[in-house]
Parts: sequence; structure tokens; C-alpha cells
Amino acid sequence: MLSWRGKLWLIGLIGLIITSTQGGQRALAEQSDPPGPDRADLVTVDYTSYKWWLVNWENNNVPCELYIDHDGLPTYDEVYKSCGNELYNSWFSTKPCDVSGYCEGYYLYFVDSAPASRKVGVSLPAVQVWLSLKGCELVSYTNVCKSVPILVLTADEPLPNETILRIEGRLDGDPFTCGPVCELPLKESPEGGVQLKFWAYSSYGDSSVQFQAKVRVIVLNDPMSGERFYYVDVLSDQWTGSPTASCSQTWEAFPPIQGIPDWLSTPVNASGLASNNPYELLARNLINQGVVDVSNCPDSGILPSGEASTCGLEAARPAMEKWQNRFDEQIYTVSVETGIPGKLLKNLFSRESQFWPGMMSAIPESGLGQMTINGADTTLLWNASFYNQYCPLVLDASVCLKPYALLKPVLQELLQFALVRSVNAYCVDCPFGLNLEQANSSVHTFAETLLANCEQTGRIVKNTFKKAPGIISSYDDLWRFTLVNYNAGSGCLIFALRDTQKAGEPADWYHVSSHLTPVCKGALDYVRDISQ
Repeated sequence: MLSWRGKLWLIGLIGLIITSTQGGQRALAEQSDPPGPDRADLVTVDYTSYKWWLVNWENNNVPCELYIDHDGLPTYDEVYKSCGNELYNSWFSTKPCDVSGYCEGYYLYFVDSAPASRKVGVSLPAVQVWLSLKGCELVSYTNVCKSVPILVLTADEPLPNETILRIEGRLDGDPFTCGPVCELPLKESPEGGVQLKFWAYSSYGDSSVQFQAKVRVIVLNDPMSGERFYYVDVLSDQWTGSPTASCSQTWEAFPPIQGIPDWLSTPVNASGLASNNPYELLARNLINQGVVDVSNCPDSGILPSGEASTCGLEAARPAMEKWQNRFDEQIYTVSVETGIPGKLLKNLFSRESQFWPGMMSAIPESGLGQMTINGADTTLLWNASFYNQYCPLVLDASVCLKPYALLKPVLQELLQFALVRSVNAYCVDCPFGLNLEQANSSVHTFAETLLANCEQTGRIVKNTFKKAPGIISSYDDLWRFTLVNYNAGSGCLIFALRDTQKAGEPADWYHVSSHLTPVCKGALDYVRDISQ
């Protein structure tokens, strides 16, 4: 008689034979959803067993033996589970011996330790199916193909001696069967893309989970040559092709068809980030630190108000240009690592601090991106992977096993203040009054902060309109909403989106920005300065 696993394997094999038509790429009938992974095994684990007795003080009887797997006394739970409720209560209520040496009740006595082993159940890695494109070239985060694009699905069986039986799925509702490597020709889709669901069956007797993706294929003709081009975007956790536009996966938002705008791009190298803008605040700080020679300025380069004078600005121009580009290599490196657009990150630093990474006021606004306590809270709450890495640097690792939202407020505050301090490069004893090494390392923290704001923005849009953000608004405008969230706070964004919805207006930047309340209006100039 076949085992359940053997039956599943046989069913899978029969299914493969029946549906292997049209080159193995189209099923005869629509498939049912896969059962999912069902993988477990028993492994032998060696450990040290510690033997303890629960002893009666009066007669030295041993009514209970305990075996534990760690140094030190047995825990209360271990005593309760091994000895039962009655003995546990008697032991727990035992009082210290009196002054005469008389004792009653029960006590724990260590007997010995010995090597031991036991069987432990473990989950085995499940089948994965990965996506990529064939015959396309990446142009500004969009895959451009000169011929019909081919979507490649590759199934991966991590267990030795097991094989992939087949891949199944539905593309825009049409079923297909193929594998273990599939090549699906793609056809033109609506601008919002089409849904792809896919999974794989294994000889182990189970399947992968049901994976999902959104696929957009737009066909355009070159007006000069008449040549046809296919613009292809794929949004999926299983995507292994060229990098996708930052936060597009989070928002389920396709980037603009013919490429993202310049302010949301990352150049091919750090030199593409170079700028030579005049910055009054930067000039003033460079003059005050003695970096700029202002001996030819009758006003010493600084006005009575404390601002740099016209002469001071002109004298500081070479130093300003050099200084505003000193972080470009780090910005570029972090951009590649995190996916945050390099030009966006540099523009944000320009607007926030003019590249002077010390604290700007009595209110804690620190570093290149002027992080606040509320900003730190957003980073730790909405960027779980960053929290998991950062928390053990400040608190005990055992405390950090809890999500940030479940920590006591006092511990949350400790993390918030620590994060703000970590990006503040102000240093009394350092050259220029700044710890530039710390400023460089803070670039990564600000990129993670933008990822957190991207995540929070997506949730706010989805909660407001009950649909994926990419359906509600464009990729560009979702980044503008994220900048509002970063600069003015989530309250400003929430109220603006709600008022837009109540008015029955489109959720684009033009309409949403018109609903920013007076106290939030400063975000208009902020977004304009960064996105131009």
C-alpha cells in the first residue's frame, strides 16, 4: 500500500503526464490551489542531562525525580511539570529551617549529570520558484525588450534526492503547466498590469506555497525608427532579475513606463551626484570654522544677523562645492545597498542640513537628514529589519526579541534618543567641530529611515482607500507623499488623504497637496525642493 507521500507523488506524476501539452506550457484545465509545504524531520540532538531529586526533609524519601537540560536549579515550571501540582505546592511553600536546625517540607538535591540525546522535530526548507526575464535590458529600472519578452520561472528543490515534478500557475487567469524551468511568452497588458500566481510540486510529496506577482507589459513604437519595444515590469518577492524601483514592491506600484524621473534615480557612479549649489548655512559654518579665507571681506564674511554676507558666500564658494560633495561616495554606496535613490538621498540632505551634520537647534534635529525623536520612532517602528539590527546595540539582546511596538515606553525612548545621537556628528574636539566618520556612517541610517517612511506611507494610503497604493496613486506621487510623511509627520499625510477621499478627488499630488492643513503647508516647499 502506498504511503500518503507516495500517493501524492503518484498524483503529481499523473497530473504531469495529463497536462503536458502545447510544449508543456498550457494546462488542459484550471488547476486547484497547491496544498503547500509539508516538510518535517526528526534529528538526533546531543545534550547533557542533569538529574535532580525532590527530597522530603523528614524521612529523606524521594517522591519525584527531575531531568533537565541546563545548568543551575530547575525552574518552577520544570518542577511543576515533573512532580505535579501537590508536590509543587508543598515544595514552593517550604520554609527555611528554624534556628534549632529542624526542617520540614521538601528540598531539591542535585544527583548527577550524564550525556544524553533526543529526537527533535525540525522544519525542512521548502521548494522555491524564482522569476527572471530573458532577452531584455534594464533601462532606468524598467526592462526594455526588442522582441516578445520571455518570463522565466525556475523551481528550486533544496532537498537532496528530491526533484521538481512541475510548475503550475495562472497568468491573468489563464492556467499553465511546465517545469522545472518555464519560459512564458508575455503579451501586452493593461497599464495596471496583470496578476500572476505560481507554485511548484516536488517528488517529496508536497508543493511550494502559492507565490504571486504583478506583471506589466507595455508595447511602444519608436517614432523615429518605427521599431517596437516592450517595456516590462515585474513586482514579486520571487523576482531575481534586475533591481526594481525603490519601494515599488512595498506599494505594488509600477514606475513610469519609460523610466523614473531624474530625482528618483541613482547615477552609474558617485560622480553623477556632484553638485555646486550655493548654501548660506553651509557657507556660514565653513567661515565660522576657519575653513574659508574671508580676510578680503570688510564684514568678515558674516552679517550682524549671523548669516553669511554676499562677500562671504563668494569667498566660500570653492570650499562649499568641495564640502557638499564629500559624502557622495557614501551616498552612492548606500543607495546601491538599500535601493533608496541616490539623488533623492542627496537632495534630502541638501534641504535638511545643507550637508552640515551637526545639531541645528535646541530641538533635537540631528545629522545630515535632521532626525527627530518622532523620526527615530518611525524608523524603529516601520523598519523591522533595521530595528532587529540596531536594538541589540543599545539594549540587551533578550529584550530585543520583542517587536519595537511591544517594548515598554521607557525602552522605546532609550532607543529613540540613542538613534538621534548616533546620527548627530557634532563633536567639540574634532576638526570642524564634526565627527565626519560618524556623519558618513549615518547615511545608511537615513536611507533606512526613508524605507521606514515608505512602508508607513504605503500603509496609510492602503488604510485610507482600502486598495493597494499603486492602484490609488502614481509611483512618483507616492514618493512625494513619503516626503510629506518624513518632513511633516504622518498626521499631515493622513488628514490630507482623508480630505481628498471625502472630496471624491484623485489621489494625486496636485489634489492631495491642496488638502494639507495650514500647519502642514511647509511640506509643499520641502517636496518641491527635493523633487525638482
